[in-house]
Amino acid sequence: MLSSPNTLLWRGLLAVVIGIVSVTWPGITVGAFVVLFAVYAFIGAAMDGARAFAGDRAGPVFGWLLLALLSLAGGVVALTWPGITALALTIWVGAWALSTGAMEIVLAFQRGETAGERALFLLTGVVSIALAFVLFVRPDIGAVSLANVFGLFSIVYGVASVFASFEERRGLAGSGRSEPVGV
Repeated sequence: MLSSPNTLLWRGLLAVVIGIVSVTWPGITVGAFVVLFAVYAFIGAAMDGARAFAGDRAGPVFGWLLLALLSLAGGVVALTWPGITALALTIWVGAWALSTGAMEIVLAFQRGETAGERALFLLTGVVSIALAFVLFVRPDIGAVSLANVFGLFSIVYGVASVFASFEERRGLAGSGRSEPVGV
């Protein structure tokens, strides 16, 4: 049941379904990201709270409890004001795109890079900075656009995984093995 071709097939089909949902209902996708962030914050709060009492000194207890309270507050804010949370997550992605884009442009001018590597670093750096600019100028549209891009990526990734599962299944049938060879 969980052989490699089956795993690829199910993962691919799930990715296609998630991609279709993301493209069809980007607002729901943004909402799901906000809820996932809230769940992550609540889990982090529980873990930090547990860590607070795992030590034997008073100093770390206060620090871990403070982190737990901040994570708990972040989760509550995410669920109470999902629009602001989506906006903050979009701006965070914009800041990430800006910093990685700038770094890729810097990497383009490092010694030893071939012309193709330089061009690739420059292109990806400029695209990342353009994405950051769009997300900073219109973060409201940026969140929905990110959901659409995520959906399209999921569809392409899913279809590729489905085809890869068929190819692996065909390779197994041609070699007479029933299980893939371990790496």
